[in-house]
Amino acid sequence: MTTPSDAAAGTPATTAETTTRAGADLAFAGLRRTAELIASGEASSAELVEAALARIDAAQPDLNAFRVVRHEAARAEAAAADQTPRDARGPLHGVPIAIKDDMDLEGECTAFGCEGTFAAKTADGEAARRLRAAGAVIVGKTTSPEFGQWPITEGPAFGATRNPYNLEHTPGGSSGGSAAAVAAGLVPAALGSDGAGSVRIPAAWTHLVGIKPQRGRISTLPDQEAFEGLTCIGPLARTVADAAFLLDVAAGGAPGDRHTPNRPGVPFARNAETADPGRLRIALSTRIPFSGAPARLNPEVEEHVTRLAGVLEQLGHEVVEDDPRYGLIGATFIPRSMAGLHEWSHRVPDAARLDPRTRHNASLGRWLKGPPLRLARALEAPLRAGIGRIFHRVDVVLAPTTAQPPLPVGAIDGLGGWATDKVIVGACPYAWPWNVLGWPGVNVPAGLTRDGLPVGAQLLGPQASEPRLIALAAQLEAHERWQDTRPPYAAAA
Repeated sequence: MTTPSDAAAGTPATTAETTTRAGADLAFAGLRRTAELIASGEASSAELVEAALARIDAAQPDLNAFRVVRHEAARAEAAAADQTPRDARGPLHGVPIAIKDDMDLEGECTAFGCEGTFAAKTADGEAARRLRAAGAVIVGKTTSPEFGQWPITEGPAFGATRNPYNLEHTPGGSSGGSAAAVAAGLVPAALGSDGAGSVRIPAAWTHLVGIKPQRGRISTLPDQEAFEGLTCIGPLARTVADAAFLLDVAAGGAPGDRHTPNRPGVPFARNAETADPGRLRIALSTRIPFSGAPARLNPEVEEHVTRLAGVLEQLGHEVVEDDPRYGLIGATFIPRSMAGLHEWSHRVPDAARLDPRTRHNASLGRWLKGPPLRLARALEAPLRAGIGRIFHRVDVVLAPTTAQPPLPVGAIDGLGGWATDKVIVGACPYAWPWNVLGWPGVNVPAGLTRDGLPVGAQLLGPQASEPRLIALAAQLEAHERWQDTRPPYAAAA
């Protein structure tokens, strides 16, 4: 027992210090543990939601991770959750969570990184509906660059979102707000979206697990598909089990979806719990797909990814050097992405307020929507066949998630289109081919650079291979214990 004299002497922790540590531990308890605290009655939804809101408010001036914070609505939903009978509660009952600002949420705007006054949505998108049906309390919508175009999360509509590992650097993009919020312990997990690596890249740059699932695994309704099938919704979390758990909750189709993959018979979280993918043959691939702009793999990133390959060998897997034959897959990505930008450009209240680079790309998309787009989509099947030949030789591909560590804040400010492309392709040339194919990939933390910046590696598989990728990621996590690392900003806060 602590006596008054002990406390005065400063031997044990003071009450305030103990409370601070307890709050920090709660902030990093994770998704499943937070759900367990509410289910067991150890904590109420009102308490946990209030604590999350307080952390968000305290961090917003520095991290700027949220575009919308639902203070009153979230408090009301948490109070209602605490009154819900136990037999009517879902797996995320009362848990505070965040979604990216490209997903519809009733009563809130979907600005997707843009300036202007948007009308509030009258209904939830399917992803948000599933979270709410599971009992989650959505505390806010996180930041994204305009239409999710760039692997940085900045723009005149909201400013710059910053990396909790170093505030002078970006957390990545385009799901940078979701990544920063989870990495800093503001929420236990969040949904992002991935159209060219936009879940995996910010996960890599904030030391998180990020899952880009099979196309259609999580419904994109009210859009039948997003960005001509390039974009998937996926979870960001500190652990594989939490990311898989969130994927289980959010996964599923609805009438109107263009893509409806069959759901595995075993929950994704079960694959994370067993952490037993069997003995696999894994290709270490560092070849950069042809993207038009120059790119080179940073030696420190290569060092960390190669180290993970060595860990996989220690875990009993066979690792060989091999590369998918990407060919000219980039030529099929451009029409689909630009057509998606053109479609989104009609949803903003004033297109004149869009970034000039956005307007240029959207205009290009208008010209590419005809035969070039049809050809790009028709080439997906042969591309799958060609690139998929690597899975005749191996079970999983291990590749860098990015070529460079996190970019500095402002890295593309004031640049023209081609100069911007050189920066973003030079930093992030590895992730986007899997969006063309529609196949799953999982980012895992690979380590920190000598400057303390996170980098990641992606585990890539063929059609509907999430169970294997999740089990392999969980096996790596048990060895690496990356979830024990907390960013300097969170420690200081």
